[in-house]
Amino acid sequence: MLTLAFDTATGVATSALVDDGEVLGERTSRAVTLLEDVDALLRQAGAQTRELEALAVGIGPGSFTGVRIGLSTARGLALGLGVPVAGVSTLAALAAGAPGALPVIDARRREVFVPGQVLAPADLAVEPGRLYVGSGAVRYRDVLEAKGGSVPADGDERHLPRARFHAGLAREFGPAEAVEPLYVRLPDADKTRP
Repeated sequence: MLTLAFDTATGVATSALVDDGEVLGERTSRAVTLLEDVDALLRQAGAQTRELEALAVGIGPGSFTGVRIGLSTARGLALGLGVPVAGVSTLAALAAGAPGALPVIDARRREVFVPGQVLAPADLAVEPGRLYVGSGAVRYRDVLEAKGGSVPADGDERHLPRARFHAGLAREFGPAEAVEPLYVRLPDADKTRP
């Protein structure tokens, strides 16, 4: 099955074209160039958009704007191409790229996203010797390492939620409108103000 996978939830957008588990191409860039990346992947593989059979999209958690860009792109492509979509957690994709590591995404506002929660980096229960990956692990390296955690070098690819892992983790394909974002916390606009 020819699958286009992408994630725009973090500061680095990733996209990949995967055919029955074989990665035909993969790119990293920014969310604003996602469609250009998709076009480049298809050209590189010698494929046409009409040959796509499914989409896998990162649903977050991450940047609200980034998550929305990814989901709206997936919905537009799915509608135009008539293909099913599967949503994949950005944290799950990070974990798939670094087996045994805890994925940590920078949530801004001095917080991080980890599986199931958002919290201050100092409140994260760090296991000595365990590997921590992701934008939050890079940003709060000092906190994690001071507690005995291990964080790969900043440029290590394990810090990116690679789209090839989204394709591999995608399971429940269906209508694009059924794919929901994984926000973990309310956006500022939805919070009650005094």
